[in-house]
Formats: sequence, C-alpha cells, structure tokens
Amino acid sequence: MGFEFVALSLPPLVIGVLAAMACALPGNFLLLRRQALIGDAISHVVLPGIVVAFLITGLVAAVPMMLGAAAAALAAVVLIEAIRRLGNVEPGAAMGVVFTAMFAGGVLLLEQSDTSGVHLDVEHALYGNLESLIWLDATGWASLTDPQALAALPPELPRMALAFLVVAIVTALFWRPLKLSTFDEGFARSLGLPTGLIGLGIVVMAALAAVAAFDAVGSIIVIAMFICPPAAARLMTNRLEHQVAWSLVFATLSAVLGYVLAGYGPLWIGAATSVSAAGMIATVSGLLLAAACLWAPHRTA
Repeated sequence: MGFEFVALSLPPLVIGVLAAMACALPGNFLLLRRQALIGDAISHVVLPGIVVAFLITGLVAAVPMMLGAAAAALAAVVLIEAIRRLGNVEPGAAMGVVFTAMFAGGVLLLEQSDTSGVHLDVEHALYGNLESLIWLDATGWASLTDPQALAALPPELPRMALAFLVVAIVTALFWRPLKLSTFDEGFARSLGLPTGLIGLGIVVMAALAAVAAFDAVGSIIVIAMFICPPAAARLMTNRLEHQVAWSLVFATLSAVLGYVLAGYGPLWIGAATSVSAAGMIATVSGLLLAAACLWAPHRTA
C-alpha cells in the first residue's frame, strides 16, 4: 500500500498542490486589482508560444517555454492595440478576440504537429498529464531519502517546486510595495514606488506559474487556481495576510480533494472508470468558492 501511494499518487498530488499554490499567490493581487481575468488571458496566450518554442527547439524545457510565452504575450499586446486602433473596437472586445484566436491557433498547431510523444498535445494542453506523473523508481517511503531514487522523480515536480519557490520568495520580499500599490496606487506612487513596474511584476509572476504548471496540469487548473482560491479567501477575511493564507489552504484542499475524488469518486458511486484529475480539481475549487459565497463571514462585504 505504501509503495503504491508513494510511486503512483504522491508525485501527482505534490505537483498538483504546488501548481495550485503557485497560481493562487499572484491570483490574490490580480483579484484585488480587479484584474483576475489576466490569469485567464495568460493561460490562453501562452499555449501558441509554448508550442512554437517546442517546434523550434524540440525541447519541453522551462527557458524555451518562458521565452515562447513571453513572445506570445508581446504579440497579443500588439494585436490587441492594432485591432483597437484600426477597427475602433472596444478594448475588452479586442482582448477577447485576440485571446480566443491565439488559443485556437495553439490548438491547431498542436493538432498538426507531432508533439504527443512529449505530452504536449491538445488533450494535455487542456487537462495536463497529472495522472501519468508517476515515480517508477520509488520502492516506498524510504525512497524519499534515497538520492538515487529522488533523481528519477518526474521532472515536472522540481520544475513546479522551483516556480512556487520563486513566486513565494518574490511575494515575501516585495510584500509591502505589493500591498501598498494594490490598495492605494496613488499613495504608493507618491512614495516613489514604481507602480507600473510592480503591476508588471505581478503579471510576470502569474506567467511564470502558468508556464511551469501548463504541461503538468493543463490550462483548466491554471485558470481555476488563479481565480477560485483567492476569491474564496477574500470572502473569509478583510486582511491581506490572512487572505493569502486562506487562498493557499483552499488551493491545497482543491488539489488534494480533487485528485482523490477523480480517482475514487466514480468508483464510490458504481462507475467503472475514473475521471480527469484536472477537471475534478477545478470543479472542487469552484465548489469551495460556492461554499464560501454561502457561508463565509465576509460574503456580504
């Protein structure tokens, strides 16, 4: 039993939790700035950038993926501005057209390219490959202290751990500027804080989390984790410190409960097969938000 859990369930569980928390952290600031849909936008825009980066380099690695995502984001900004100016289109409509078109273009690129061998195809882009991230060299709990076994961990785990660590450290180091510019941008600007740069930094953190999580958990979890845990946490408290803590709790609960329910929930009700872990994690995060809307102490604030 211990062997099966450590080898088959522990790595995807940890990866799911790390991905959820990495997205929830910047999601708090995006939510409070009324920019929550930027997380949604990022998850749509990065897909064609990641695919093109793979087609050019042949590698599913952090640096090419980040460069591809950055190039796609820049292209999205240019296209939005061009559509807005040339077509006299409302900015929100221009953003919707560009984000949808770029995501669709990424899906078409995936369908026409041979990327399934590296877990980069349409299905993995939407749902990720969380269930397949198993630890074949694990022999039980003792493997957690075995350097040789640890070297064979799924590469998504250290990549996701590093992304979460970077996002957490940056958030901690720049906590005061982030807090001031989020709640009172004018006051922060009067203190000499570079509010524009701070806003860009939040978007960069969100992009880092999204790109790191993309191939492991897919775009569905990324979108849900940017919005649902922070939104539920906002209903629990009026203090930012407590909100961030609550969002990490909700993100962890969503990942753990979603993964368990995806594997065992259908069996409990008599179904023959399990369901997508990514879809169930996103569903649980939505249910937690719904529960917070009904019973959280600050639901009317």
